[in-house]
Amino acid sequence: MTRLIEPVRTAPLATAPGRAGSRVAWTFVLLTALAVGAYSAVPYFTVSLRELAGDDVGLAPTYAETSPFVQAALYVHIAGSAVALVLGALQFWRGLRTRAPKVHRWLGRIYLAGVAVGAVGGLIIAPSSPAGYVGFFGFSALAVLWLATAWRAYRAIRRRDIAGHQAWMIRNYALTYAGVMLRVWLPLLLLAPLLLGLPWEFDEAFANAYAAVPFLCWLPNLVFAEWLIRRRGLPSYRLPLARA
Repeated sequence: MTRLIEPVRTAPLATAPGRAGSRVAWTFVLLTALAVGAYSAVPYFTVSLRELAGDDVGLAPTYAETSPFVQAALYVHIAGSAVALVLGALQFWRGLRTRAPKVHRWLGRIYLAGVAVGAVGGLIIAPSSPAGYVGFFGFSALAVLWLATAWRAYRAIRRRDIAGHQAWMIRNYALTYAGVMLRVWLPLLLLAPLLLGLPWEFDEAFANAYAAVPFLCWLPNLVFAEWLIRRRGLPSYRLPLARA
């Protein structure tokens, strides 16, 4: 039976971008991960959810009146996602992998645990998303793919498939980085009507912007991740050619 997708190896690792460019890109990812992790997570663990809702901070107004179970899932999601966002960036630090492989492995275990609890928490809070059905389907799909790619990365390293592990970790962290891209796309979409010379009203503009980010925050990330995987010569996927 013909498979829907089949692995393909592309150009050798020698075609990867220069080390200087890679270091700049990695530094940017790490700094944005630290900034967003601190900005989005710290307030929830320093002030009560009801107080944050009164100040109209983040998701607090949406979840302040939900059940204790959903609120607990929100905190689990925030904590797990913040841990994964920061530690995931460190996992791509070449020096850490080569000079301290044990630290790399332990950080990887903590990262995967963060992904697991963050994704499960995300699935629980998705039905209450302020983006309605789009938020439910977009964020639920993100959580499921987040779990699936983490599992594939774990299975690959257990089989000592280093190249496969690296490819799945790139895909997985591209989904983790949705936490950053959501906060990049939201203000851009919010200001888009002003740039286009259209009538602008904050509540309407915010609702329209937030209706797009549940998918926009992670789909382009996966496309870029697959391009990066092929560029680095890691196991990628492609649709097979039609066969007689």
